[in-house]
Amino acid sequence: MYPETTHQEPSERAVAPARSAHPLQELSEEDRHLFQRFGRGPVAAVPWAGVHHAFERHAAADPLAVAAEHLGATITYAELDRQANRLAAHLARLGVRPGDNVALCVRRSIPMLVGLLATLKAGAAYVPQDAGLTPRVQLDHVIRTARTRVILTTSAFADRIPAPDGHVLVAIDTVMAEPLEPPRTFRPARPARGDDGCYVLFTSGTTGHPNGVTVTHRNVCNILLTEPGDLGMRPGTRVSQILNVAFDMAAWEILGCLSHGATLVIRGKDIAETVRRVDVVIATPTVLSRIDPDQCRQVRVAAVAGEPCPRRLADRWARFCTFYNACGPTETTIVNTMQRHDPAALRLTIGRPTPNNTVYVLDADRRPCAIGETGEMWAGGDGVSAGYLHNPALNAERYVPDPFLGGERMMFRTRDLGRWTPDGELEHLGRTDDQVKVRGFRVELDSVSAVLESLPGCARAVTLKPDDAGLVSFVSPAHLDPEAARRAVAAALPYYCVPRAVHPMAALPLTSRGKVDKAALLRLAAELRASGEVAS
Repeated sequence: MYPETTHQEPSERAVAPARSAHPLQELSEEDRHLFQRFGRGPVAAVPWAGVHHAFERHAAADPLAVAAEHLGATITYAELDRQANRLAAHLARLGVRPGDNVALCVRRSIPMLVGLLATLKAGAAYVPQDAGLTPRVQLDHVIRTARTRVILTTSAFADRIPAPDGHVLVAIDTVMAEPLEPPRTFRPARPARGDDGCYVLFTSGTTGHPNGVTVTHRNVCNILLTEPGDLGMRPGTRVSQILNVAFDMAAWEILGCLSHGATLVIRGKDIAETVRRVDVVIATPTVLSRIDPDQCRQVRVAAVAGEPCPRRLADRWARFCTFYNACGPTETTIVNTMQRHDPAALRLTIGRPTPNNTVYVLDADRRPCAIGETGEMWAGGDGVSAGYLHNPALNAERYVPDPFLGGERMMFRTRDLGRWTPDGELEHLGRTDDQVKVRGFRVELDSVSAVLESLPGCARAVTLKPDDAGLVSFVSPAHLDPEAARRAVAAALPYYCVPRAVHPMAALPLTSRGKVDKAALLRLAAELRASGEVAS
């Protein structure tokens, strides 16, 4: 046991002053109507206050169903529930109580699931980090910023985890190996509430230190327990778990699967081998682009998010399965817009707001844009998270009172650019921080990459501005013709959008979260230019 500490609220959000004028007064009558109609997702009832309660229902209804499999090992819903109850009781004895945060420093495994569920059962929020990939200095930052008191890990990684004074380190697999007492339901100090933290994810920060975002049970239940966010998962469905546990889309895989009684197929080293054996796959476009869809015809539903999706990739998968292109930052809970893509559609969009969520396209003064005009997307509704941990200045910048929903509702500044199509879907047009100036002209980097990805055989493309000499693009695979790629951009976009060099690669480097590693590409661009391999 360790001393009681003063409980901290998940975030301290400074409240910006409300705008005095009616926010829609400058729009035409038709655009006012469409702004409301397009921007509001359907209203849907959410059946549970805590996402783990949905898991417990399935454990009671079908205890012998397989909850997860990993490297030949399996665990049933009953066994997973019993192991999680025992560990939750252990956490409670260590002083963990509702409202706390518990660090979960693990790799993909069945013990990962036990630790995650035990934390939720104890009323705490889990703070996930990949124990095998995360640098020690970042683990230390996460543990200290989240103000955890218990760190869950496995015995193989216990020596790598920096445990500050007053912390208790618990090896989940060691606890699981102990004999189980007769089944006993664990009951926390109080029932879970919708505004309790479910998990805390750390996103990249402009200061160089990641920012912790508290996502509540209400947030998570709203996307995972309604359509289309549930992705049709049901008992008997096999769902892949291929993403890093510290990435919010891993919560879509894990909690989405277990809250619907499905079977989670946790990958080993071979991602493609896992995807070939499942019905539902959730991935970034870059990860999915490395998998041959012709070998994955068992897949019934595929969903991508986290970065722009190439049209060709969406078309290939949508020809044989239900394919969702989705969008949303961590701060709006996994995704807050989704489109079921049809290969015959005029365009690939990010769709419409998910249930109980809203999206607004606003100008620089936070006034609504006319339908069809480009603006910055702000997100409202039940997906808006509780805010950044212990960072009131950043909260005041990114979370502001929602003048369209009113009351005490907040909306979040996504920094994504978008516009409404005439039929009420959102086109994603890059990020405000991806706008660069070339020879005085504003260029959307994603627009250059989109042209490159339209080339026959191009799987992925990324365009960067590493210096004042102009743009540089990286494309995969390696056999693509750089000059043909430059000519394609010159034919489609103004001259100042043409990259000074296009570098084909076998595969673009990935971050630990499965997105293109732009920092690595910027370093490579500098090295190539220094060695004279980049044409000026």
